[in-house]
Amino acid sequence: MIRTVQIKDAGQIRDLCHQTLGYDSTLEKVTDQIDKFNQPDSGHFCFVYEEDQTGNILGYVEAEAYESIYSDPGLNVLGLAVFPSAQGRGIGRQLMERVEALARTHNYSFIRLSSASHRKDAHVFYEHIGYEGNKTQKRFLKIMD
Repeated sequence: MIRTVQIKDAGQIRDLCHQTLGYDSTLEKVTDQIDKFNQPDSGHFCFVYEEDQTGNILGYVEAEAYESIYSDPGLNVLGLAVFPSAQGRGIGRQLMERVEALARTHNYSFIRLSSASHRKDAHVFYEHIGYEGNKTQKRFLKIMD
């Protein structure tokens, strides 16, 4: 079942992000972010795939409203992850379909996402569900003290 993320999911989301995406975070940080994202008008949307039989979180997708001076509003997918043991069961597709339904409901013009160049399997998945790779770029980051 796909549903909106809840605070109680924080530990499983943290583990999922670590195992599948390589992102380390604290339980406190993930909990705080979920709380913030679930506030009205946050512009963030996060959904989980919860296994009916066990209540375990098998995947999640996170998106935010994307607006710029040069384009119509859209959605930016910030993260999509499914535990390796649950991949190949259509969970990622269902999560992305939930984001697509959200985009239609809110009249967003597009959905965009970035995927690291080494994540070839993810690229095949996105193309398989109808997304087109249209840009190669580098990401620049400056950590603020």
